[in-house]
Amino acid sequence: MKSYLHLKGLVLVVVIFVASALNAFGQQHTVTGTVRDAQTSNTLPGVNILVKGTTIGTTTDSTGHYSINVPNNKKILRFTYVGYKTKSVVVGNRTTINVKLKPSTISGQQMVVVGYGSEKASNVTSSISSVSSKDFTQSAPSDAADLIKGKVAGLSINTPSGNPASGSQIRLRGTSSLLASNNPLVLVDGVPGNLNTVAPENIKSISVLKGGAAAAIYGSRGSNGVILIQTKNNVKGRTSISYNGYVNVQTFYKTPHFLSASDVRKYDKKYPNLFHLKDYGHNTDWLRLLTRNPISQDHNLRFSGGSAKTNYTASLNYQRTEGIFYHSNNVRVRGRVNVKHSMFNNKLRANLNLIANSRHYATTGDGTSWNPLIYRNALTRNPTDRPKDSNGNYIYRSGFEEQNPLALLNENYGKNKNRRLRMDGTLTFNPIKSLSFKLLGSTNEWTQLRGYAQTSKSVATVKGGRKNYASRGASGYTSNELRFTGTFKNNFGGNSVKFLGGYDYLKDINDGFYMQNWNFPTDAYGYNRMQAGNALTQGKAVENSSKSSHKLISFFGRLNYNYKERYLLMASVRYEGNSKFGASHKWGVFPAVSAGWRISNENFMKNVNFLDNLKLRASFGVTGISPSATYAALPLLNYGAKIFSGGNWIQGLSPSQNPNPNLHWEQKAQTDIGIDFSMFNSRFSGSFDVYRSNISNLLHNYDVPVPPNLYPTILANVGKMRNEGFEAQLSYQTDQSHAFTWHTSATFSTHRNKLVSLSNSKYQPTQNYFYTGYTGAPIQLPTHIVKVGQAIGDFYGFKSVDISNKGQWIVLGKNGKRKLLGNASLNDRRVIGNGIPKYHVGFSNTFNYKNFDLDVNMYGAFGFQILNLQRMFYQNAPANPPDNFLKSSFNKIYGKHVINTSLAYVSHFVENGAYWKIHTVTLGYTFNVNAFKKYVKNIRVYGSVKNLLTITGYKGMDPEVNTGGLAPSVDSRDKYPTTRTFTLGLNLKF
Repeated sequence: MKSYLHLKGLVLVVVIFVASALNAFGQQHTVTGTVRDAQTSNTLPGVNILVKGTTIGTTTDSTGHYSINVPNNKKILRFTYVGYKTKSVVVGNRTTINVKLKPSTISGQQMVVVGYGSEKASNVTSSISSVSSKDFTQSAPSDAADLIKGKVAGLSINTPSGNPASGSQIRLRGTSSLLASNNPLVLVDGVPGNLNTVAPENIKSISVLKGGAAAAIYGSRGSNGVILIQTKNNVKGRTSISYNGYVNVQTFYKTPHFLSASDVRKYDKKYPNLFHLKDYGHNTDWLRLLTRNPISQDHNLRFSGGSAKTNYTASLNYQRTEGIFYHSNNVRVRGRVNVKHSMFNNKLRANLNLIANSRHYATTGDGTSWNPLIYRNALTRNPTDRPKDSNGNYIYRSGFEEQNPLALLNENYGKNKNRRLRMDGTLTFNPIKSLSFKLLGSTNEWTQLRGYAQTSKSVATVKGGRKNYASRGASGYTSNELRFTGTFKNNFGGNSVKFLGGYDYLKDINDGFYMQNWNFPTDAYGYNRMQAGNALTQGKAVENSSKSSHKLISFFGRLNYNYKERYLLMASVRYEGNSKFGASHKWGVFPAVSAGWRISNENFMKNVNFLDNLKLRASFGVTGISPSATYAALPLLNYGAKIFSGGNWIQGLSPSQNPNPNLHWEQKAQTDIGIDFSMFNSRFSGSFDVYRSNISNLLHNYDVPVPPNLYPTILANVGKMRNEGFEAQLSYQTDQSHAFTWHTSATFSTHRNKLVSLSNSKYQPTQNYFYTGYTGAPIQLPTHIVKVGQAIGDFYGFKSVDISNKGQWIVLGKNGKRKLLGNASLNDRRVIGNGIPKYHVGFSNTFNYKNFDLDVNMYGAFGFQILNLQRMFYQNAPANPPDNFLKSSFNKIYGKHVINTSLAYVSHFVENGAYWKIHTVTLGYTFNVNAFKKYVKNIRVYGSVKNLLTITGYKGMDPEVNTGGLAPSVDSRDKYPTTRTFTLGLNLKF
């Protein structure tokens, strides 16, 4: 009995103890406070706060305030923020805890994404620029490049078209190839993608690998630079929902001044001997008839949550962009799901990622989103004419290239549907702290289905003798990648070593199908019943299909070493094989080395208090460029026309390409020397770079004798080119302790290019230059010349110096003497400008006053010319009847006479293209949400104007033209016009 009482008492004590413990664990209290900068006392938004030993966490709001429920048995809060030292605070019984975080003593301690990993910004020894989301351009971005426009020195980003189905054009440190692509490699979370793979709202940072040493780890894919896009992920232990949305309206940025109907009648009386435009008695504003003030919208919803072991991020984006012309639009739906899970005490981590992207847009061209003849005829159609007669039929005229733009817009129609599905997964294994292995597998599939039709009322069918027309096409692209990497790192004494090794396997497959048919029994079929056209039964319908594939296999390694964060070294090598090349050169080696000296960490710099960081770096790296064609090294045969012989039709077979077993990479060797610095507690920071790239083994087509060759030309590695330049990037922010703050950054770059050679001992061109570009009919001359010893982008035409008293051009002859253009020969042409800017400048400013924020982004390009085709074709009244033309046709040239001769390509139309553009201005207001912070963490509204103002002497519509390729800066007479955009947006975070 006594034992029973003792046991009962013991059980009662245990129960009371457990109940008390459980009660204590279940109890919690709320802790609130504000987090500030220890030096400036400025509040810090987005600070991560975690209850140590749990998955309970939160972040500070836009005003630096936070609120968190802390279990009574937990004692420590952990505060972490990028660029600041982590701080742990004992809670005790306190309900209010205000914290001040100290900035990291060395500027740039944040991690920067580099090839196959990340590195401390302070330890990077090559030329890399990184822009985080807080520094993105605050506007309605068209794609990822729009976020960093003007913010990365050496990276040229142009938006030359207002077409909603078009995007940004990017070029890094100039042109590197004559025939291959000059576009940078774009990786999204380490996997190949593009600027539209994910919505801009879901991007965390964008890193640009500019130096050859940084990009060499990617071998032949990295020669034009590498853009690394990192997406936003969940903060462990915190559930979050955010919404970003906007609506905007567009207007013409600028319209050309063509004659109105009243102008036609006025000038007919004023210039009876010069004016030849017929008056049809009507008054039609063709441009207004075809255009609208489009309303576009974008909605992005992002969810994140989970525990410290398993967490997820999911986002859904809907974007509908309408063009200023009817029947031009672009609709995107993008979804992303990312799930992370850690197991075995965080030694094994899995990361699964799924990205789905659907896009469709209307087309007015056969396979293209926009038919430029619509805009051309909207400008040049006689304003005294009308679109339809009294019976409702379109009116057609017989003028040169003259078509009814309303018929072009309404009777030619189509749709392109694109779908992309990307799945990738990684397993990361850390058997010990210093060693990790990562296995990645990904598949990326893209498909396109397109259709296009011309009705029986279409200009093309009416004038082309067809009843109607339709085409149908499908394309596909699949890319599979398997990658294995291992990383070992160790610190001993003052030494730090990190080694990366890996294997990468890539296989790409492309296929496509396309067919045309015409003379359908009804317009109702459109492109949805291709078999019904009579051209098929007559054997005239067009059909073609294709398929190609190539593989890329590589082994790579990289060593990073530093001694006491003072002396830095990086060396890498990539051994890569590509199925595109000849049998004798399937494999290539791409080495790189870079070094840095952290001068600010030397003992003799200890008393230099204003200097936070000063680093000198130098790098050298070799990358490669592969041809665009998959089978460029192989002999190719084509089945041609059939030959009737001996009473039978015999299928013709002829060679179409010579084999070249020696075909291999174009090789780019780049040297870079740079300085990084920061001072005054990182308020002022920047970097300077000088670089030189020597490109050898340039691909070019050469004439060869037949026989012994089977085909008269061959693709060979012969040429040489050089690029060199200087880049500067500066940033400054005011004292953050005041109610008004200002953060500014500026970029500057200058670039020079030279084609060094096109010959070697085996292959020589018939001449040391070739022409490229095209003016268009009826002039029909090339616009540019590519010549050894000169820069890419040179305009080539007649140098106009005067005009005769009869309105005829006077040009300089080859011998420098003046002559009438009609007496000049093609040999009198010369270089009359260059279309690639010598200088790029960017200037970004962010102002904050209490809850208001103002973001102003500006950029400009200088030292280049633009060929204004619109003036060249339409500032010449007598040569254009019965088309409309510019009012400036009546302006006297050189103060003497109006142009009174046939259309001509002369230097008068090659204009100074320099410009300075106020790209975006955004004003925002963040509401104080303290009263309902349990439900909403952040509310911000903003208004934005995009393409606000351009300061330029250029007479065209917009000097921001296409500066890429071998014929840059030709401002087309009928390109889709650029617009000014007004946006109203809302940001919510729950």
